[in-house]
Amino acid sequence: MTADETVEFEVRRELHRLESGYRGALDRLLPLLSDDLRRLARQQRRRGNSGETLRTTALINEAYLKLRASHRLVSVDRQHFLHTAALAMRHILIDHARSRLAAQRREQDAAVDDAQAPAALYRQAQRVIDIDAALSELEASNPRWAQIVNYRYFAGYSEREVAELLGVSERTVRRDWHQARAWLALALDGRDTP
Repeated sequence: MTADETVEFEVRRELHRLESGYRGALDRLLPLLSDDLRRLARQQRRRGNSGETLRTTALINEAYLKLRASHRLVSVDRQHFLHTAALAMRHILIDHARSRLAAQRREQDAAVDDAQAPAALYRQAQRVIDIDAALSELEASNPRWAQIVNYRYFAGYSEREVAELLGVSERTVRRDWHQARAWLALALDGRDTP
């Protein structure tokens, strides 16, 4: 067995243990998927415009804690687990953006000099929250489009991988991806982000 095959075998074994309820499996699984998790965290940070306030390692650690606290952590396979981790990271970045906005509002209420509360950080945090709200609306109106956005945008999956996960053709994924992006662009365009 090659080193890659050994790692893949261990990943499958720990995913099976995780699905069976063995909580120690998560502790063994994360180091095996560290490269994938770092890639996801970097993608999340770039897309969330989190700047230097939440580093890649901190985002992975926060996601670990969130996954560990989950009482219903079920993972069918590697891609499903990574998708779950990407969604956890998304939620962490959204919570982080909300707390930055709240802190900034408190500072403004306390008559702190505007130079200490940069407008760019406020806009970035507000944009993350707006994207989350638009995605929630999309999930309510077209769940498959929302799934495709989560897989493509947040988890970084290719059209082929998304097609396999959803059991549809790549052409359907491509069409839905374009339509979902257009829908989100319109939804975000109508928001009052300063």
